[in-house]
Amino acid sequence: MGVIMVAESAIFVVKTTANQERSVANMITQSARKEHLDIRAILAPDELKGYVLIEAASPGEVEQAIQTVPHARALVKGKSSIGEISHFLTPKPTVTGISEGAIIEITSGPFKGEKARVKRVDEGHEEITVELFDAVVPIPITIRGDTVRVLRKDEEGSS
Repeated sequence: MGVIMVAESAIFVVKTTANQERSVANMITQSARKEHLDIRAILAPDELKGYVLIEAASPGEVEQAIQTVPHARALVKGKSSIGEISHFLTPKPTVTGISEGAIIEITSGPFKGEKARVKRVDEGHEEITVELFDAVVPIPITIRGDTVRVLRKDEEGSS
């Protein structure tokens, strides 16, 4: 019986043309499958413009995978670790960046297009409680944080 050796992997960074990160990631995936390369994961985080992160056994595997891929500019020298990129792997709550007193516009649901002031932010449930500006009686409504767009980051006191 032979012993199967599993090489350690590292994270390598590939420079891409701006706004082509997803298509580069997809083409690298196809290239790696076709060439049977030891590429274990590919990540194109939205907040990292112009780069794709690749987990592979060696930089040679990545070089080979990107050879025929348009918009894959170059392999950045050096390597990274899972620890250094872990912040890209944990989703951020949808209410991040929304604070009490902010002026928001509701982007979907029955109150779509309405403007409101944020009264409370619940990060645990990813919800916000708002009061609509055009309501005759100010009634607090609770909505999901991903259904709003922040217009102004006002403080509670300023109206």
